[in-house]
Amino acid sequence: MADFLKSVKRIVVKVGSSILVDNQEIAAPRIEALCKFVAELQSTYEVILVTSGAVAAGYTKKELNKSFVPNKQALASMGQPLLMHMYYTEFQKHGILCAQMLLAAYDLDSRKRTVNAHNTMEVLIGHKVIPIINENDATALDELVFGDNDRLSALVAHYFKADLLVILSDIDGYYTANPRTCADAQVRRVVHEINPDELVAEATPNNRFATGGIVTKLQAAQFLLENGGKMYLSSGFQLEKARDFLLGGHHELGTLFCPRVPSTRVAADLSANSHTDAQTHST
Repeated sequence: MADFLKSVKRIVVKVGSSILVDNQEIAAPRIEALCKFVAELQSTYEVILVTSGAVAAGYTKKELNKSFVPNKQALASMGQPLLMHMYYTEFQKHGILCAQMLLAAYDLDSRKRTVNAHNTMEVLIGHKVIPIINENDATALDELVFGDNDRLSALVAHYFKADLLVILSDIDGYYTANPRTCADAQVRRVVHEINPDELVAEATPNNRFATGGIVTKLQAAQFLLENGGKMYLSSGFQLEKARDFLLGGHHELGTLFCPRVPSTRVAADLSANSHTDAQTHST
């Protein structure tokens, strides 16, 4: 797996609302841990961060009825500066500047807007600034209603030429069955194809702030697979697992979605890594 990561230069890290929210409050310790993790990643990769959580942040200040879409848009507008302030404060501890970019899917449908966003992105990354992307919820609805920025993060990874999308969520992998209801469910470690039936299943919320659940993550993965991209789905609560994979090359948790073409090398790496781990445990 370490050989697979040698070809990865730029990554998009997407963190979901379920990680950033705890009991209807912003989970400051998790944001602190996330920023520390991203700072570590920046020593090896170019990193773009896609965040959710603006609605939840706004809700901590004003408890509007979230079933009314304009209220959710207002909450996002209130919460976005609060969220960015927390990111700015935490990244400063690591000597890193961050920058806000508000995008929507239709921005990436326009060649002119895509070129402008791409130019901005390249300048930020070139100066070691972490771009933090969220959907412009005041004008766009797709991810606000269903998606939790999963699909937006896939578009960002594709259009900004990232080698890997990393989704950190309370869903720590793609299982053979629902692990919350099936004790025998096993995580799929490497996936080349996704069952079409699972792509059209009804999206269900992770929690009262997150939207989409596993379905929108699979849709994000499918989009990347169809366009030659790769995605890694892992736990945002246990960042050491993603750290072990991205910085150590040890794939013990989470699911890697990658096209079938390079799968032989990936599978060989995974097999070799598992064999090495087995030898280590047996000595």
